[in-house]
Amino acid sequence: MSTMSMIDWIIVAIYFGGLCGIVYWSAQKQQTTADYFLAGRHAAWYVVGASLFASNIGSEHIVGLAGQGAASGMAMAHWELHAWVMILLAWVFVPFYYKSGVFTMPEFLERRFDSRTRWVLTLVSLLAYVLTKVSVTVYAGALVFMTLLPDTFGTPENAFWVGAITTVLLTGVYTVFGGLRAVMYTEVAQALVLLLGSIFITIIGLGQLGGWDELRAMASENADNFALWRPLSTGDPDVPWYANGDFPWLGILIASPVIGIWYWCTDQYIIQRTLAAKNLKEARRGALFGGFLKVWPVLIFLVPGLIGWALHEKGLMLIPTKDGGIDGDQVFATMVTSLLPEGMRGLVVAGLLSALMSSLASLFNSCATLFTVDIYEKLRPGMTEKHLVFVGRIATVCVVGAGLMWIPIMYNMAGGGIYKYLQAVQGYLAPPITAVFLLGLFWKRTTAQGAFLGLLIGVALGVVKLCIEAYADNVGFEPGFMANLARFNFLYYSGALLIISVTIVVTVSFFTKPASEEQIAGITYPTLSAEDKKEIRESWDKYDIILTLIVGGLVLSMYLYFSFWLG
Repeated sequence: MSTMSMIDWIIVAIYFGGLCGIVYWSAQKQQTTADYFLAGRHAAWYVVGASLFASNIGSEHIVGLAGQGAASGMAMAHWELHAWVMILLAWVFVPFYYKSGVFTMPEFLERRFDSRTRWVLTLVSLLAYVLTKVSVTVYAGALVFMTLLPDTFGTPENAFWVGAITTVLLTGVYTVFGGLRAVMYTEVAQALVLLLGSIFITIIGLGQLGGWDELRAMASENADNFALWRPLSTGDPDVPWYANGDFPWLGILIASPVIGIWYWCTDQYIIQRTLAAKNLKEARRGALFGGFLKVWPVLIFLVPGLIGWALHEKGLMLIPTKDGGIDGDQVFATMVTSLLPEGMRGLVVAGLLSALMSSLASLFNSCATLFTVDIYEKLRPGMTEKHLVFVGRIATVCVVGAGLMWIPIMYNMAGGGIYKYLQAVQGYLAPPITAVFLLGLFWKRTTAQGAFLGLLIGVALGVVKLCIEAYADNVGFEPGFMANLARFNFLYYSGALLIISVTIVVTVSFFTKPASEEQIAGITYPTLSAEDKKEIRESWDKYDIILTLIVGGLVLSMYLYFSFWLG
């Protein structure tokens, strides 16, 4: 295994020097909340699209996806082919969000329903960001340090903690001073470096292995573990049907779209990028461009994991082991140090670190926006723009602190498979939020009481499942109902949560008074005015249609190929 050379570190230093220049430039332009939280609403479509991609593809994607590729083949590809959901974002959701002029998704829910739904979504979002996204991203980045610099700080464990703390603090600094403008414009550079570095890994890894046909042949010998679509049953008579296998095809069909719509169409972390666009046309086109970029992680992040597994099996590369098998979460970093030549290694390390910082910066800024706009401004109305920007920076510092405090807990919880862990947690939080947004937009009879109860009860049931699983993993249950509930497949439970949430919202809405036509004018499909429809129609042209067809065609092609790639 090679180590980082002086040339590698020089490349890393040059790259981060450039980022500092962008942050300094951005810090001079933070005067209002629109500047700090939405980049002044001046972002072009390519900035929006690159920011969407870079915000999504963080270190947990690079590290976690490669690990899942090595452990479970193409199973996680369904989440990475959510580019089709970004088409929904561009054509269905963005027009409502952008026309409403909101800063946050909870603010949008308040306009559609009432302040209670806004408070619930705000608190759930903040809790989820700190306990899942921030912690998982930091953990993944720290693993990269532990693999790349195992002896630099004495021991691999020391490298883990140094890497975690350093990157969180540095990212917090440039988010505090730069705001969303710094986050978005640095992400344009990060997206390019990220793509180039991962493409190098894929090409060189395939060359070492002997080509794509060799990878297919080796994966075909393990088709049960590496196929895109998995059977409902593992054939184990001692395991209840609902817990059989990690990724049954029916569970994928149910849960993957629910999580995708929540993440890409309702999550503040993502939507904030589209709201920063200079107009509706740029916002839509940015979402479509982001969808085009989203297609490729299957090939440049997931496939390298398969390549790493194959290289390890052939004895061409040694991956650290854990619990009797390879440690999937160290596959990508091991490939960097084992396969890449001097110089290129530094570029890919810069990409890995930039991915970590990109995701964290986006999370910090989104958390600051949620706290400032949805909590602080509601409790203390009438504050000046300058004061709110200051509060946003303080909120970011608090999120940084919370992320640091959660690292030791996350270190003990995430023993491996961090990407699967992340999707499972999101699968428990996403269904009620997805249900409330979809019903709120498309069914004008949805009432504030129905939305509030559906959201509150759905989230509570998701948190209960999380607590039961955590207890089962650490303490354990006697055989019976609680043990079976703990083992209930996260994909099926996600579907059950969606059904329960929809049922509650619909039932309560039928027995409570709906909002008047005037109250919901322009923020549901049935209440769009003729002027609204004309404005939306004039915001797109043939190029948006062509880009939509390209994205949809790429997703379909990927599904067709990988559904049958193992023969």
